[in-house]
Amino acid sequence: MDFVQSAPFDVPGQGSAQGARESRGAAGLKLERLPFSVRLVSGERSLSKAVQIRHSAYARHVPELAARLKEPEEADLKDGSVVLLAESHVDGSPLGTMRIQTNRHEPLMLERSIELPAWLRHRSMAEATRLGVTAEREGRLVKTVLFKAFYLYCLQAGIDWMVIAGRAPIDRQYQRLLFTDVYPDLGYIPLKHAGDIPHRVMSLRVADVQPMWAAARHPLHDFFFQTRHPDLELRQPGV
Repeated sequence: MDFVQSAPFDVPGQGSAQGARESRGAAGLKLERLPFSVRLVSGERSLSKAVQIRHSAYARHVPELAARLKEPEEADLKDGSVVLLAESHVDGSPLGTMRIQTNRHEPLMLERSIELPAWLRHRSMAEATRLGVTAEREGRLVKTVLFKAFYLYCLQAGIDWMVIAGRAPIDRQYQRLLFTDVYPDLGYIPLKHAGDIPHRVMSLRVADVQPMWAAARHPLHDFFFQTRHPDLELRQPGV
């Protein structure tokens, strides 16, 4: 995942989920309202907002790559790809974005730079790319919710493996999510779709997330699995 915002993940429940409102819902799940929505992009207006926050995030950290991200990319519109957009409830401003591409129609973007091992290449995969969030304080929470959306999208779509790529030091955040190296001995690999910046390619089996996080008492376990967020909606409009 060519992610450019270096803030760590927010751990709601520890005083950091600004504006969240909680209550107890059906089946014992905690119902939590967020100060923003996360939806699938649909139409030029929402895609334009996603491109706006994408470019802004990359411009802060990788300006040479950001110069190529002022307009939607071909990959944004391909079959097998969706773009997530986080928007403020207050004024509708874009707060974060992520693109998710599955390998059901064509190889993943990172496969332009590396051949994945057979045990992974022959399974259904989804790669998260072009992740960027606002530099404002709520950026940590936005990023956490976007990752929950990535997981839920894979779960709903029947995807076997989540695949990401992280440059240093961002890769350590993915380690904390229990992603592991696809090729532990290769280290950092230049990726064409990330401006040839060296990244670690990492993966996590979708079916393993809940049991692994439960066993490890991961701080985000309850946020992902015991909390329902009505402001996170992954259905296409009108579906």
